[in-house]
Amino acid sequence: MRVTKKKPLRWARFALPLVLTAVPTMLAAQIVAPGGVIGTALDRLPLPDLDRLPGGDVSRRLTDVRMDRLESLVRANRGIVEFDDRRNPAVSGVLILTDPSEADVANAARAGFAAIGRETIEGVDIELVRLAVPNGQSLGNAIKALRKQMPGADISADTLYWPSGLALTVIAAGVQTASSRPVARPAIGMIDGGVAAHPAIRGAIEAKGFARGAPSASAHGTAIASLLIGSGAVRGAAQGKSLLAADVYGNDVAGGNATAIARALGWFVQRGVPIATISLVGPANPLLGKTVASAQAKGLIIVAAVGNDGPAAPPVYPASYQGVIAVTGIDGRGRALPEAGRAAHLDYAAPGADMLVAALSGKTARVRGTSYAVPLVAARLAQHYPLQAPARRNTAIKALDAEAQDLGAKGQDKMFGRGLICGPCATR
Repeated sequence: MRVTKKKPLRWARFALPLVLTAVPTMLAAQIVAPGGVIGTALDRLPLPDLDRLPGGDVSRRLTDVRMDRLESLVRANRGIVEFDDRRNPAVSGVLILTDPSEADVANAARAGFAAIGRETIEGVDIELVRLAVPNGQSLGNAIKALRKQMPGADISADTLYWPSGLALTVIAAGVQTASSRPVARPAIGMIDGGVAAHPAIRGAIEAKGFARGAPSASAHGTAIASLLIGSGAVRGAAQGKSLLAADVYGNDVAGGNATAIARALGWFVQRGVPIATISLVGPANPLLGKTVASAQAKGLIIVAAVGNDGPAAPPVYPASYQGVIAVTGIDGRGRALPEAGRAAHLDYAAPGADMLVAALSGKTARVRGTSYAVPLVAARLAQHYPLQAPARRNTAIKALDAEAQDLGAKGQDKMFGRGLICGPCATR
């Protein structure tokens, strides 16, 4: 499949997940909000037509669908969500200093940025200080001003990250959350929304919330969990494994932020989790980047989605961080999803279209997106890397490489990475 190069577009225009509604042949874009979705927009492009469009036309369609979605989120939630200096949505009125010196904190205070919280993220040993933006300053201007005052410090907004795939609804009020109980043996980790109780999800789950109202049942988290440990109507690729489910959304409009994801990664390291799935996408962030690096050094392997923002979109994170296993999706005919995004690197492809997953209704739904390729790769990698052991990482990756079925151009390429993993794992 030939990819036409286009001028990169601002990340903010492509930050939302490509999702399907209950109408299976249409595309939609969704925005996370407490108790549900605000601003759902369907375009008029049937999926078969999407598969036939040239790459440039796909990008234009995606641009049409997503245009003004983030602006709508910010307008509807003033005082909670705000744009940072790069037009990325973030927690309003708050800046983060990552691993600051005492001089950094004092300098920030003199510049009018008072410390409102300080913590060390357990497991990864990263310190952060939360600063209040002075009254009257926008988040974007505040970041620029403080960076000018303190050019050597790691200063950022608490940016938000979005599910990278289908969700019939993001949060579902009144839906029962899956039972949680302590898991003794090493488990696969999942950073996402909460997991609903479902007949197809019978494996051991230990859930923990990292946002207001978490853990709460979500469609996206439930779908990913079913592809990992599902049995019966949905046969997960890691049946029999235990799952540590970190809900970073809850019912919080500003959930899914960098701080929540960093805390979840720290929890995984503490609990000895060897493999973590993150089917979320967003911008680079100093706190998240340092946390990912620390977690990897301690033995956690992170598998993440490249997103569904199209080939013209800028690289997304955490998939683009060094050492993270970046995964794209293919359809049932072995073709790369035309809406698949691009990370700074690409490791593997896995099935990601017309996948059967557990739905909040207690039944099943069909999904599409790079989100759903991630758990399949993570499940296979878990077979080669059952324990946190940094010295065994390369051996595990080589074992997974040996499973990869070469697609597209011979050898590693930008469309399929090092090849297809877990092709027979596609749920139908």
